[in-house]
Parts: sequence; C-alpha cells; structure tokens
Amino acid sequence: MNPILLPILEGAKAIIGNLVAGKVKKEEAEAQLELFIATANQQLLLGQQEINKIEAQGDLFRAGWRPFIGWVCGAAMCYQFIVRPILPWAATWAGATVPPMPGLEDVLWELMFGMLGLGGLRTYEKARGHK
Repeated sequence: MNPILLPILEGAKAIIGNLVAGKVKKEEAEAQLELFIATANQQLLLGQQEINKIEAQGDLFRAGWRPFIGWVCGAAMCYQFIVRPILPWAATWAGATVPPMPGLEDVLWELMFGMLGLGGLRTYEKARGHK
C-alpha cells in the first residue's frame, strides 16, 4: 500500500458520514475502512521489517551506511589518539626519526560532536514526548 494513500483514507472517514444514509450503514462502512487502514499500515510495517532484515544481512562492512560512518569515525579516533602519539615514540625508541604526523583535531572533533549531537537531539526529543 502506498503511504501517500493513508492520509487520503483517513480523510475518507469524515466524508462517509455525508455519503452513507443511516447510522448502521455509516458505522459499518467506517468499520470496514478502519480495517482497511489497519491492514494497510500492517503491510507497510511488514515491508519495512523485511527491508531492515535485508539491510542487516552481510558482514560488518557491508551492512549499510551507518556502520561505514561508525568504522570511519572509529578509525579516525584510533589514528588520532593511539597511532599518532605512539608511532613517533616507538620510532624514536627504535632509533629512527619520524616527521610530525598530521592531526585530525578540528575535523575529528566536528565529526564526533556532530554524531553525538544528533544522538543527543534524539534523546532530547524522546524526553519531550516526540515519537
């Protein structure tokens, strides 16, 4: 069922009262329309559930764009806070010299705060009662 039709069907409930003569026929028609709308909503939810199952299949790197963003952010944080400080130290300890490695301070913090900010906004919305 096309999700665009659902608001139209909801609006049809108001029109039924004007088109159907008699209270019994009106209630019967409204009940049938309610059942049709509920069935359409259920089909939409089942379709979305199937899409979610398909997207969740596969390995960690091919499951969609969200894991990709997570892996990129995780790799950037690993480089910034583990590799960048330890590699020059280890090279110096081994007797070699390493030129200064580029940092990701500005870009990484913007990325991290952006990702965490979106999560915080969703938490704020949920606390305010939005669905």
